[in-house]
Amino acid sequence: MNQLTAPQIDRFIEDGCIKIENAFPKEIADECRAILWKASGCDQLNPATWTQPVIRIGELADLPFKMAANTPILKAAFDQLAGKNNWQPRVSLGSFPLRFPGKLPAMDTGWHVDASFPGENVSDYLQWRINIYSRGRALLMLFLFSDVSEKDAPTVIRAGSHQDVAKILYPEGEKGLSFMQLAQKIPGLPEREELLATGMAGTVYLCHPFIVHAAQQHQGTLPKFMAQPPLLSNRDFNIDLDKEDHCPVEIAIMNGMKK
Repeated sequence: MNQLTAPQIDRFIEDGCIKIENAFPKEIADECRAILWKASGCDQLNPATWTQPVIRIGELADLPFKMAANTPILKAAFDQLAGKNNWQPRVSLGSFPLRFPGKLPAMDTGWHVDASFPGENVSDYLQWRINIYSRGRALLMLFLFSDVSEKDAPTVIRAGSHQDVAKILYPEGEKGLSFMQLAQKIPGLPEREELLATGMAGTVYLCHPFIVHAAQQHQGTLPKFMAQPPLLSNRDFNIDLDKEDHCPVEIAIMNGMKK
């Protein structure tokens, strides 16, 4: 069975994320990692070439990435969480933040929510926006292409923060808030349990599009290879309280609106 269980769906609604182990085969993860090593310009066998704390790789459409993103277990989960057929198949994955051990500080470790549609300046991501209908984005996804322990800069996720964000976005309507406007409100949100996105290569975390998360400094010895693409939606989410059969993404948004 590739279906998510009822407890998994409940956890997604409450915490804003679920961990799916063996979401894609380890052999595919190995192929993806080899491609990423080449793209990074670093020598896998020579740590002296790992001179930057983070190297970002853009979209890659090689077959192994497409295969990783389109396994039966993931496609079934997309239908269950975001609504049947309310998502666009991934033909590529990106961006890829590759994190390396070392003494130089990573400068991208602030708490944030990923924006989903452009503002006035399409090229300026800080002006991209998020609204209560999660226009353009069905899920945030974290694909692990290497084994990630607590020391290997796992993404930090604030469990339940997606509902706090829904409460902030609700009065902003269609226009929503920019990436930076919302980021400035995060310090005032309630304290939440912090979850670490650890796991073996082949693990995928499926997260609510409003989840608050952050990167970390790498404290381990081996680089962390991952992708954090959005699952794009085909329609905005419906938060009409009179509508029946809401999907879990919608239920979580409405739970936050009621707070």
